[in-house]
Amino acid sequence: MIKAIKACRYLGITKLWQYALYQIGLKSGHYRRVTPSVRDTHTIAPSIGPFASFPNPTPAQKDLTLAYADEIGRGMLRLFGGEPVPLDLNAGSAPEHWTVLEETPPEEDIKFIWEPGRFGWAITLARAFAFSKDPADAQLFWDNTFQFLAAHPPNLGRQWQSAQEVAIRLMAMVFCDRAFAAAPSSTPANRERLWQAIADHAQRIPPTLVYARAQNNNHLLTEAAGLYTAGIYLADHPQAEKWRRLGCRWLNWGFQHQIDEFGTYVQHSVNYHRLMLQTALYADHVRRSAGQPEWPEKTRSRLASATRWLWALTDPQTGETPNLGANDGAYILPLTACPYSDFRPVLDAAAKAFLNQDIFDQPELAEMADWFTLTASIAQKQPQPQASDMLRIDGNDRRAFIRTAQFTDRPSHADQLHVDLWWQGVNVTQDPGTYQYNAPSPWDNALAGTQVHNTLTLDGEDQMLRAGRFLWLDWAQAQILAHEIDDESRIIRLTAEHDGYRKSDALHQRTLAADPRGWLVTDTVLPYGKPNKAVHTATLTWLLPDWDYKFEESNKIRLTGAEFSFSLTISGAEHLNLFRAGERLFGQISPQPTWGWVSSTYGQRAPALMLVATLTGRLPLTLQSNWEFTE
Repeated sequence: MIKAIKACRYLGITKLWQYALYQIGLKSGHYRRVTPSVRDTHTIAPSIGPFASFPNPTPAQKDLTLAYADEIGRGMLRLFGGEPVPLDLNAGSAPEHWTVLEETPPEEDIKFIWEPGRFGWAITLARAFAFSKDPADAQLFWDNTFQFLAAHPPNLGRQWQSAQEVAIRLMAMVFCDRAFAAAPSSTPANRERLWQAIADHAQRIPPTLVYARAQNNNHLLTEAAGLYTAGIYLADHPQAEKWRRLGCRWLNWGFQHQIDEFGTYVQHSVNYHRLMLQTALYADHVRRSAGQPEWPEKTRSRLASATRWLWALTDPQTGETPNLGANDGAYILPLTACPYSDFRPVLDAAAKAFLNQDIFDQPELAEMADWFTLTASIAQKQPQPQASDMLRIDGNDRRAFIRTAQFTDRPSHADQLHVDLWWQGVNVTQDPGTYQYNAPSPWDNALAGTQVHNTLTLDGEDQMLRAGRFLWLDWAQAQILAHEIDDESRIIRLTAEHDGYRKSDALHQRTLAADPRGWLVTDTVLPYGKPNKAVHTATLTWLLPDWDYKFEESNKIRLTGAEFSFSLTISGAEHLNLFRAGERLFGQISPQPTWGWVSSTYGQRAPALMLVATLTGRLPLTLQSNWEFTE
């Protein structure tokens, strides 16, 4: 009951009511009635023509793209940017209506079922055709697409459960129709069948848009973008104007309400932030292609701020970012040969679209921008901005970030004051990522908790109250207390705190400072509000690379990698413990199966060294971590 009351407080009556309406629609049979399994029968043709030209890739990009297309030709697919696995176009096929399946858990993680239905493989084939003009790529697209459509009739099977998945597939099909239009296999009959499928997909989205509104996240944006795309592309369809208006309304509402004035996205996730920008880029391209009106000023301003936010977290040399927040491996419209971990192609396109800046000036990063016919008139180099909730300390070959969020919507991870350290492009203190949402316990979104992040846990409790797999209550709020800059106006020292342990009458305060040989991180747990005479246990976690290690002293560990080594000395700790892949390597604390793992993308995990330091006593309690790097 207490959790239910708190959920009403934190989520708001409007969202709960919208979710209740969705459930009523399911259980009453309303959604089954309004989404029948019938195909669209209208004779329609697109209102936007084929792509006028294709990007001109570098030889290396072309070769890599053709290699990926060849994998697809052999029936393989790279899920979430990982290693190739069999491409199952029949995944999720079933004779039952999607509303029936919505009440029945799938036999495996639903994301592995849905991913082939997002048609990322089709985008790869379109890129290969654009670069080589090989008709085999187009024929493979049509063969695979018709196999998929035959296996998944409208509104039957799991590929129709989520309107978001339907919308993402719709946008990919429109893209591919334009890219393959000149291929010999793109016959009028084939294209007309695809246009009908696009209309089928568009009709699935409006009835359950209330669910996306209740989520108020990337679901709403992608579904709105799908409707907007269908309404413009199939402008002669009887429902086209409804789709276009509905999509335009909720796209603008989502961009204006899900992105704050500083550019932070509502889901507090780097990967979902990228997904939001990809959705914006695609919708903006459709808008410009059809000569639709410019976005409202507030929408353009929020998208510009969101672009600066991602820029602030992106390494300009590698394109990598901290693995902040939930990471479900999403990469819709993968219009690049760069790896999943490289955020620069999307950032390059977003900067051109929403900042009118070419921030990289590197042709090998510009394919996505080229597909969307984006250029920029401001080419001079601009200083990399800062993100207010993930401030960065720069130095020679090093970067450090500290997490200080002010939550206005549901947090995905309990990670306040998490610190990400990078040295020579290597992430030496890692965010654990996500791994899986829907695996059996303990792997059902298990890496969202405080103790597996690079921060401090008090008395074994998370910073926030976990009320479900995706729901945190009693949100911890953080703030920057002080900062220091050097003669070049670069931040060299930050002090922040969060109030997640106010229930224990305590505050966690952390100072991150640059040091000539590394960093110094000082954690202090202070009494909050009144004298605190209770005994508490502070637990400090550092998630480190899976390198060779050696304890040089009772409070000092050294890790040795291929290019450099570093030592970590923790002052004030009573005990040190070391874990790897759910097993204890050193110390006294019993391990948890989720300790000592890191997940760089969905469904994949790799061992990491998890160093845990503990200190028990009355407040204040202080632990200090001193990092020293050597070649």
